[in-house]
Amino acid sequence: MTRVMPCLLVENGRLVKTVNFKNPSYVGDPVNAIKIYNEKEVDELVLLDIVATSEGREPSFDLLSNVADECFMPLTYGGGIRELDDIKEIFSLGIEKVAINSFAAQDPGFIRKAAELFGNQSIVVSIDVKKSMFGKYAVYTQSGQKNTGYNPVEYAAEMEEMGAGEILLNSIDRDGTWKGYDIALIRAVTDAVNIPVIACGGAGNVQDFGNAVSQGGASAVAAGSMVVYSGKGLGVLINFPKRIELREVFGETV
Repeated sequence: MTRVMPCLLVENGRLVKTVNFKNPSYVGDPVNAIKIYNEKEVDELVLLDIVATSEGREPSFDLLSNVADECFMPLTYGGGIRELDDIKEIFSLGIEKVAINSFAAQDPGFIRKAAELFGNQSIVVSIDVKKSMFGKYAVYTQSGQKNTGYNPVEYAAEMEEMGAGEILLNSIDRDGTWKGYDIALIRAVTDAVNIPVIACGGAGNVQDFGNAVSQGGASAVAAGSMVVYSGKGLGVLINFPKRIELREVFGETV
């Protein structure tokens, strides 16, 4: 079964949702949301603290402890990770994977050290990408605030070489828009690496999931707005597509 995962954003302990990485809107309590996803038998979950790095602080271990106690599915956490000891503490809470974004660009060797110490399968590199007005893609860090100038295809290949076991590929331009994934971006990256790529940013319906996999070559898909709102412009409703819908869109049998 192709993995489909909610990508939840937290800001100062609150669950929020952004559009193009801006204007976070309050959605609710992350622990309560996770309880609902447990009931819906979600495959996997991604939790990203969108302000830890910009505020120059370590991960909120108290929040992560509460989240890990309630989460019955594999969990990936990202935000504020700069030390190997941070990763060690996160894993000690029962969280399976870490997603490293800004610090991977700042110190690519950190990915190699982390992969050697904890295993490739537990190290995800999160890559946020924005397209310029001239159509050129670039990798951004600091919650989409800093243009690194890196080409995402070359950067993804470098992160694989450094030991990343997976890429979380997020389109800043599609974030929160419900317009579908950036298939061209996903395909360019999946063609360049041999590790799984999780497509993120823009999902509006289950067919978008199918397109990311069949056309983009993604190994898994993540969604934010689609699984925390009842529809575009509508109220909060923590939800998840039915298993039969997902099997149909991926062409998978029971």
